[in-house]
Amino acid sequence: MGQLFRSEEMTLAQLFLQSEAAYCCVSELGEIGMVQFRDLNPDVNVFQRKFVNEVRRCEEMDRKLRFVEKEIKKANLAILDTGENPEVPFPRDMIDLEATFEKLENELKEINTNQEALKKNFLELTELKHILRRTQQFFDEMEDPSLLEESSTFLDPNEPIRAAPQRLGFVAGVIGRERIPTFERMLWRVCRGNVFLRQADIEDPLEDPTTGDQVHKSVFIIFFQGDQLKNRVKKICEGFRATLYPCPETPQERKEMLAGVNARIDDLQMVLNQTEDHRQRVLQAAAKTVRVWFIKVRKMKAIYHTLNLCNIDVTQKCLIAEVWCPVSDMDSIQFALRRGTEKSGSTVPSILNSMQTKQTPPTYNKTNKFTSGFQNIVDAYGIGSYREINPAPYTIITFPFLFAVMFGDLGHGALMTAAALYLVLRESRLMAQKNDNEIFTMVFAGRYIILLMGIFSMYTGLIYNDCFSKALNIFGSGWSVRPMFGERGANWSFTTLSENHVLQLDPAVDGVFKGPYPIGIDPIWSISINKLTFLNSFKMKMSVILGVIHMLFGVSLSLFNHLYFKKPLNIYLGFIPEIVFMSCLFGYLVILIFFKWVSFDARTSKDAPSLLIAFINMFLFQYSDPSNKPLYRGQMGLQIFLVIIALACVPCMLIVKTLVLRRQYLWQKHLGTQNFGGIRVSNGPTEDEAGIIQHDHLAPQTEDDPEQFNFTDVAVHQAIHTIEYCLGCISNTASYLRLWALSLAHAQLSEVLWSMVMRIGLSSRSFGGFILLALIFFFFAVLTVAILLIMEGLSAFLHALRLHWVEFQNKFYGGQGFKFLPFTFESILDGRFEE
Repeated sequence: MGQLFRSEEMTLAQLFLQSEAAYCCVSELGEIGMVQFRDLNPDVNVFQRKFVNEVRRCEEMDRKLRFVEKEIKKANLAILDTGENPEVPFPRDMIDLEATFEKLENELKEINTNQEALKKNFLELTELKHILRRTQQFFDEMEDPSLLEESSTFLDPNEPIRAAPQRLGFVAGVIGRERIPTFERMLWRVCRGNVFLRQADIEDPLEDPTTGDQVHKSVFIIFFQGDQLKNRVKKICEGFRATLYPCPETPQERKEMLAGVNARIDDLQMVLNQTEDHRQRVLQAAAKTVRVWFIKVRKMKAIYHTLNLCNIDVTQKCLIAEVWCPVSDMDSIQFALRRGTEKSGSTVPSILNSMQTKQTPPTYNKTNKFTSGFQNIVDAYGIGSYREINPAPYTIITFPFLFAVMFGDLGHGALMTAAALYLVLRESRLMAQKNDNEIFTMVFAGRYIILLMGIFSMYTGLIYNDCFSKALNIFGSGWSVRPMFGERGANWSFTTLSENHVLQLDPAVDGVFKGPYPIGIDPIWSISINKLTFLNSFKMKMSVILGVIHMLFGVSLSLFNHLYFKKPLNIYLGFIPEIVFMSCLFGYLVILIFFKWVSFDARTSKDAPSLLIAFINMFLFQYSDPSNKPLYRGQMGLQIFLVIIALACVPCMLIVKTLVLRRQYLWQKHLGTQNFGGIRVSNGPTEDEAGIIQHDHLAPQTEDDPEQFNFTDVAVHQAIHTIEYCLGCISNTASYLRLWALSLAHAQLSEVLWSMVMRIGLSSRSFGGFILLALIFFFFAVLTVAILLIMEGLSAFLHALRLHWVEFQNKFYGGQGFKFLPFTFESILDGRFEE
């Protein structure tokens, strides 16, 4: 079988790299992404490895770049992404990069520090300006008794306003607007009502120089008498984080100070603008190259991390690495090593040697943008064992088909196809936008899966003749509904047809049934009251047929695994009993379904026996039931024979295989040979082969290998496998009935949505009904997308996923491997440089 149907053949290779050329060679290997490095220093601490200083320098440069990136985003500037893939800088270029980043970081920090100091000074001057303006208004009101009586606020409302015989002291400042009520209560309680407070809100919000947030503040002035109250007031202001400012006592001094403050604010604003312009120029220049810098630095860091996985020989002139790589890509790897050696200027070529090993290689399945989604579905269940059959190619067809069986609707499938087709046709532009929305990213990654699910849903919707819960009358009906008098006295006049919304047609009446419909379900079933009776029987039997075929296909795929890994014992005592057991029971049930469809027509269908009762009686050997007559002559003998054959397969899987394995182990232990009728059934190499082949790196070791054989473990494992398979054949077949249940639920929900929503808009024939229809259609479209497409589609997707994971893949797919994770720069170049 081709590489598409099985994971790539892998080999363990040893790399000998000259110290001067190692950096460039690893760089070239990272560009092609075909090798997975093994850690040859697992016991060495991370901080004791050879290239730890270079890694730290790269991390420090990465930290500086993240600081620059943060400042760029804070300034709302876009980072230029031209899609450029810069080459990895040489190690000697690290000093220049460090100097550039150090200079840029220091410059930005200096600009930020100066800007923060200027903004803090600007905030203080702005607050002082508002204080001078408001305090002048307060003093003007104090001089006018009528204004004072109307607008002043005493902390003690019960005491009348009295003119103070002595001179009052005051303090002025600003405080956060949300703290004013608490501030007033605290002044009242501590000072016992012996202070006088006036406050006014500052209309425009002020910018906090530290956080950059907009804050709302209020100006206040507090009058008091005596130094004791003055100290209390200042402590309270300090506790509430209020800022106090000096305020002259005379109006002339306040006026002169206000003029000076305004002049200083104008000068400071000009300096702030110039500073901000300089900062913007620096950040704009950095935004053009920060992405390229990120890629260069993280490529260097990845290379040094990889070099830390290598061993250094005793001469300190050569690095030794071990890598997993696909056999088919060995030439590309050799060419990449040659390019790296030439780039470094070294004259000593790098050496790549394949090694033999008993370790299980990683699993590597090559994918493209179309197959990657289906491979991810398989890998979510478990990474396949090395070189076993890959279910992904078959999943490309079976997964959307089983989904469509549950989701079959021509209209809903067309909407799903249109949405997926939009994502497919505009994939280049959408990928360039780099949307961070997780839901959109997930849907976009599965665009080809959704496209196939939509196309298959349109096909099954055509078979079901279901489009938004309505049947399409394309070829006319195969039933005759003209007024007629049948032999049973069916009088269908035009009045009968107009007064009845639904009718039950009897195909046994002569002249009613004209012939089969060309494709799919006859549209007349949509107005029949026995519609569900017919469709339930059809879809339930169809689900059983599809399920048995799907499972038999899964069991058949296990044969290719046994043939590839040269396990003839698994074929004779595993695959053959399994396929015979399922075919004799459930394959026979599928044949009975087709036989009943062919053997009985409309007149004789009422006398047809029940397949369910017949299948149960088959296991009970009960054939004297008068209510369930045989389907054909000789049914009893054939069914007894099939049951006996199926039961005979159970001990073959349960006992015989375990005993043969034990006998085989004992023979090999005593240097015996194992032949049954001239056919070698050993799962391991012969004695001669064992002397030549030290190990087989293509076939992973299992419990069948002699050196790992344990009779108890093998017996228990085989018993569990046999019981699980035999019982699973029953439960898995019943599990496929979800195809019928989900299809029925989707059709009924679609019909209910049409009858409860769209029928309201279509009931009116006036002009106002047109407006009502437009509104109703809007709600109908929203509910269709939200419920039938998204919720029902997700439900059918999950059920199809379960059918593949549990019912299909467990017949041949172990999923006990580990994934091939090559050293590659691709993840860095995907735009995820802001991690």
